[in-house]
Amino acid sequence: MLSKRRAGAVHTRAGRPDVMLVTWFFPIWYTVFGVIICVLARVTPPPRPDITDADKVAFFADHAVTIQIGFSVLMVLLGGAAVTNGLVMYHMKRMSVGSTFAYAYIASMGVGALPGFLLVAVCFLAATLRPERDPAAVGFLYDLGLLSYNGSLGCFTAAYLVMTIAVLYDKNEIFPKWFAYVTIWQIITEVIASQMFIFHSGPFAWNGSIALWLAVVVFSVWLGALIVLLKQAATREAEELRQPVPDGEGIV
Repeated sequence: MLSKRRAGAVHTRAGRPDVMLVTWFFPIWYTVFGVIICVLARVTPPPRPDITDADKVAFFADHAVTIQIGFSVLMVLLGGAAVTNGLVMYHMKRMSVGSTFAYAYIASMGVGALPGFLLVAVCFLAATLRPERDPAAVGFLYDLGLLSYNGSLGCFTAAYLVMTIAVLYDKNEIFPKWFAYVTIWQIITEVIASQMFIFHSGPFAWNGSIALWLAVVVFSVWLGALIVLLKQAATREAEELRQPVPDGEGIV
């Protein structure tokens, strides 16, 4: 029979190994994702928008195998993005601003994933499935896929906006305030990306210096900072949970 705990005894709350596991999974997932879209699927950097249908057919013919491998693997692994977004949501729920911002963030990221990732995969896989298609149809799949992938970045604007507000108003200091200002730049580049539906070439086209490369630089800085901050937040939480607390207090 277990003896009763003495009055005034203390215990330590258990840590959260699941949080640390997903924290390490976060950079691994984005590394795999980067290899797929940059090396295999070849949508980042994207091929040119100002080419003929014959050139688009040639693009798919030259890269059919790697596109099929890359996007087939991505279709299997894309759920990993939900896991990484769930980690961000978890830490946002720890903020003092309440859970609404966290739910808005994950919902906005889920909505953005449909045109931002799934549609380009389906378009490119469909284009490589039947290379004998009418070149005009292949050209349509090329345009639709790349406009969706690059031009629908605005779908993520709401997610970055609620994150910015949450970080600025949070009193628990889960993320530092400077990260909110980095996230604002994400919103700016998302809005700029909408211009690629109009321009076939130049800085505002889907491969342009402003519409694409500015967004790539900002996103790389933002993502790198987020990876570091998520690790720091998880480490701080683990240290807090290891602090002794008096018996009778809730164990989480």
